[in-house]
Amino acid sequence: MFRLSVLSISVLAMTAFVASTCIAATYPLPKPEDALIGEMQFVTTHYEDTLLDIGRKYGVGYEDMMAANPGVDPWLPGEGTHIIIPTQFILPAVPRVGIVVNIPEHRIYYFPKPRQGEAAVVQTFPVSIGKMDWKTPLGTTYIASKEMNPTWYPPESVRREHAADGDPLPKAVPAGKDNPLGNFKMRLGIPGGAYLIHGTNKPEGIGMDDTHGCIRMFPEDIEVFFKAVPLQTQVLIIDQPFKMGWSADQLFMEIHKPLLDSETDDNKNLTNLTRIVVSATAQHSALIDWNDAERIFQIPSGIPTPVKLQSQHRDANVLPHN
Repeated sequence: MFRLSVLSISVLAMTAFVASTCIAATYPLPKPEDALIGEMQFVTTHYEDTLLDIGRKYGVGYEDMMAANPGVDPWLPGEGTHIIIPTQFILPAVPRVGIVVNIPEHRIYYFPKPRQGEAAVVQTFPVSIGKMDWKTPLGTTYIASKEMNPTWYPPESVRREHAADGDPLPKAVPAGKDNPLGNFKMRLGIPGGAYLIHGTNKPEGIGMDDTHGCIRMFPEDIEVFFKAVPLQTQVLIIDQPFKMGWSADQLFMEIHKPLLDSETDDNKNLTNLTRIVVSATAQHSALIDWNDAERIFQIPSGIPTPVKLQSQHRDANVLPHN
């Protein structure tokens, strides 16, 4: 029922960026007690590169590229700028089933059922989500239908918004370059039928809050996703800006900027830090360095960062003060 409401780091050679696109980042599914997938990557720019181009090549959206590279001009990074590509992720703290959309992370995780004799994997893609007045709803739903080359029928509320901006929309937009749904549409089983996972004719917006509640993907990603995902696949839409998880004996923390008006509040509220630490360490005897954890928690870089463990320090696991 739907309710509204890694530490291995592989450094790429610091060579010039070559334009191309990345299709379907697929990783072996870690053991249940571990949560880290992927590896951080790095490039050095040519003068014509943009953060959007680099992000698209490596399957990373706009806001994640900006958060990982503070102070870098997204449109003119400049010749010879070293760029961090955040392609390492902590899996959300939910069952690894079907599709999981983590809204503040602007990212989809897909856990396909492995065929007999195959190892389990997870695929992940960047997405755009609903802007402030058109929030993507949270809850559990499913893939209700799939359609190639869809016609877009703008809701009356969207048509009114466009008309007020001097950009009137027709009642129907056929398939083609002007169709904002792109070439593939997957309808979610949310009451009203208005929420979709779809492609786009404006890929520069992927990784932002700029949709009317739908979940939007790069054209090359939605094509792979559309073909891979069966009808009736469960879709879980969550709000987890603060993630924590293990890789072997190392604990990592990954912090994203919370959504506006989110129930998760913000990354200055140490109650949120305490909650994720308690959850992540419940099955481990290791003690953490709270000063280090607080430092990481207050920097929403979106990069999984190792937390210092001080198992020999008797005061290391004392809870922080709010």
